[in-house]
Amino acid sequence: MATKSNSPSRLLTACILGLLLLAAGAGSAQVQPLDAIVAVVNDDVIVQSELDDAIAMVVPELQAQGTEVPPGDVLEKQVLERLILERLQLQQAKRLGIEVDEATLDEALTNIAQRNGLPLSELRTALEANGISYDEFREDTRKQLITARLQQEAVVRTIRVSDQEVDRFLATQRDSLIKRSDVRLSHILVAVPEDADAARTDQARRKAGELVRRLRAGEDFAKLAVASSDGRRALEGGDLGWFPIAEVPSLAVEPAQNLAKGEVSDPIRSPSGFHIIKVTDIKGEGPQAVTQTHARHILIRTSEVVSDAEAKQRLAQLRLRITGGDDFATLARAHSDDTGSALNGGDLGWVNPGDTVPAFEEVMAGLAPGEISQPFQTPFGWHIVQVLERRDQDTADELLRLKAKDVLRQRKAEEATDLWLRQLRDQAYVELRLDEADL
Repeated sequence: MATKSNSPSRLLTACILGLLLLAAGAGSAQVQPLDAIVAVVNDDVIVQSELDDAIAMVVPELQAQGTEVPPGDVLEKQVLERLILERLQLQQAKRLGIEVDEATLDEALTNIAQRNGLPLSELRTALEANGISYDEFREDTRKQLITARLQQEAVVRTIRVSDQEVDRFLATQRDSLIKRSDVRLSHILVAVPEDADAARTDQARRKAGELVRRLRAGEDFAKLAVASSDGRRALEGGDLGWFPIAEVPSLAVEPAQNLAKGEVSDPIRSPSGFHIIKVTDIKGEGPQAVTQTHARHILIRTSEVVSDAEAKQRLAQLRLRITGGDDFATLARAHSDDTGSALNGGDLGWVNPGDTVPAFEEVMAGLAPGEISQPFQTPFGWHIVQVLERRDQDTADELLRLKAKDVLRQRKAEEATDLWLRQLRDQAYVELRLDEADL
């Protein structure tokens, strides 16, 4: 799994915690060592101070999550690898001309401040009061936005999910799309006495494992519970009845939330022995009704030869022509860089929530049918969009299919991004000098 970048809001918390932890020892540092090179990444370098700063942010985040902090040498190598991947992505973004302008960056910082309960004017004060440079925090946020745009451009926009993939997903994982309110559980216990030795415990573990194997091969749960369970509901076939999802016994929480109807868990160890949980039935609601939007757009991509200002101006001129009577579809075919929709006059068809990137969806949601947006920017470039019509989609089966498609798209994007990052790393020249820096 590739290393994930911290979200800006989590980054703010981690930065503040990290600096507070480091503050006690900072005053005694009189002589600073040379800022040694810890890695060469193509024609760039990462130095020790960058690595130290990154570690200072990671440690408090791990602690806040309750995750054990690995030994120092292991943590150094993991964090350094994260920095290498970030540097490679920034180099690639520069080659492709991907940038983040000041207005976009200011908007992102405003959102970070709001999520932390602050106006933007107080974000600088909050950071600097804890010794964090606002300028450095601003540039780190810019890097995160650039890498997000790069991943959208290089990977995410290429993801496609077929109807056959949706069919296969629904055939096996339909229940995972239902928001569970209540579950009916069944239970088998293979008891282990408190004073049992290792041999007795291992015997019980093997018996529980064999029962799970038989259940998954198709044997009846109730019959096996009556014959083999040491639980107090054995004579009822192990049936525990219905539970509101918030009141499920603690050892059964994970199976109750994640197993599909009819599935059984692996043996779960507790002081009383080994438990097998079956999700017998589920109550809940499927995906809620959604509003679909029929829209069309014109995209101008930025590059080394097309600046943000030029793309925005070209779209403003096209918008004036459309409002003056020119045909949107004709102009889209002639000018749009979205080759997939340009052939259809920029028509995107019926768009569901989540089908487009947030910046596009936000602008589209604010338009009335027939209205054309002002030029706006997303990770793909600059757009104008026109809403043609809207409708509510509330057919249960169709909603499940839409939700399944979204889940599959996210899974594919995650896997594809991991593969793309590995390829980016493999194709780069990277020389590690961490051991030399420690000398």
